[in-house]
Amino acid sequence: MNDKTVKGGAIFALAAYFMWGVAPLYFKLLKAMPAQEILMHRIVWSALVLVILVLISGKLEQVKSAVGNVKVMAILLMSGLLLAVNWLIFIWAINSDHLLDASLGYYINPLLNVFLGRLFFQEKLRRLQQVAVGLAFIGVSILVLSYGQVPWIALALALTFAFYGLLRKKVAVDSLPGLLLETLMMLPFAVFYWISFSSELSNLTTNELSLNISLICAGIVTTAPLLCFTAAARRLRYSTLGFFQYLGPSIMFVMAVWLFHEPLDEARLTTFIFVWLALLLFSYDSYRAYRHGKRLASLR
Repeated sequence: MNDKTVKGGAIFALAAYFMWGVAPLYFKLLKAMPAQEILMHRIVWSALVLVILVLISGKLEQVKSAVGNVKVMAILLMSGLLLAVNWLIFIWAINSDHLLDASLGYYINPLLNVFLGRLFFQEKLRRLQQVAVGLAFIGVSILVLSYGQVPWIALALALTFAFYGLLRKKVAVDSLPGLLLETLMMLPFAVFYWISFSSELSNLTTNELSLNISLICAGIVTTAPLLCFTAAARRLRYSTLGFFQYLGPSIMFVMAVWLFHEPLDEARLTTFIFVWLALLLFSYDSYRAYRHGKRLASLR
């Protein structure tokens, strides 16, 4: 892997996680609209964008191959439902002034991935990984004890996205065709909601042009960072890519506190500190393991 490829991969990774980080600014534009209605538009317009991208990229045969496999389609249906729930909670959290909780959820997510890898794939946790997961657990426990309630938004976002990744790991379908099939299976529900329950804000014939453009852009907001992420994943080692994943929730955290002025009390800040410490340990351990593997490879 040459330096030019790595540099290109880093640029794509930065673009992907930056777009995911600033996505709340887009959803704030649609704050007057119910979260489930924004999700509906996200599904509808994402389906259109993804169809075009699959045709342009020449991956239609991969879509046809997956459709002919009942097991693959069943897994994609489950992963599609998880992704839709994740999107719904994320949109609701942003427009209900819970962006800090959303940020915490995506900080927890990589640590939860490590735990699920141990649970479902018998992947051994290294000592520092165990400590990192323990620190995150302590941080969440402090929040639970302080408020007497579970931080369900953060945990729901982390769990749905972690299990989404788990299911996608089990199915041999590329990112773009897989996302298209997941979205197409959600499309009938979105269309039914649009016809039966949507508000006047979803009537494209009476809306102002600016609102219609904002709604249609839901497809771009969904697919653009994913395409950059896929391009980065092809150019970088997965362990290297992991170092970029904290950019998104960090941007969300900064926006929540300094732009949207969400309250950051002592208990919540303590939780974040524990999670940040866990992520520092996790990143250091990943880097150390990567360097060790590279050293061993050079000796062969």
